[in-house]
Amino acid sequence: QVQLVESGGGLVQTGGSLRLSCAASRRTISYNAMGWFRQAPGKEREFVAAISWNGDSTVYADSVEDRFTISRDNAKNTAYLQMNSLKPEDTAVYYCACATQRYGMGSRRLNNYQYWGQGTQVTVSS
Repeated sequence: QVQLVESGGGLVQTGGSLRLSCAASRRTISYNAMGWFRQAPGKEREFVAAISWNGDSTVYADSVEDRFTISRDNAKNTAYLQMNSLKPEDTAVYYCACATQRYGMGSRRLNNYQYWGQGTQVTVSS
C-alpha cells in the first residue's frame, strides 16, 4: 500500500502563504490522481483541490481556486499545495490523499481516495 506523509503546515497571519507537501512511499502514485482535503473543528472533511494522474488537469473548491495551486512531481513521489492569500477560514487540518483508481482525472469526492496522510495543521490568525 501507499503511505502518505504531509508536511509544511503551521501558523501564518492573514494574507500569508504556506506550501504543503505530501511525500509518498511508493512510485504507484504516478498513475493515480491526488487530492487535498481539509477538516476544521466541528465540520466535515471537505474537498480542497485535486490533480489528475499525469498532472494535466486540476480542479479546485470555489473557496480556494484563486488562491491555492495544486501540483505534483511524480519523479519525487510528491504532491504539493501552494496556499496564498490565506484567510482565517482556511484554518483546518489538511490531508493529502491518493485515489483508488489509476489514470483518474481528479475527483471532488472523498470516497474516491484510498490512501490518506496523517494530516498537517494550518492555522491562519487575524
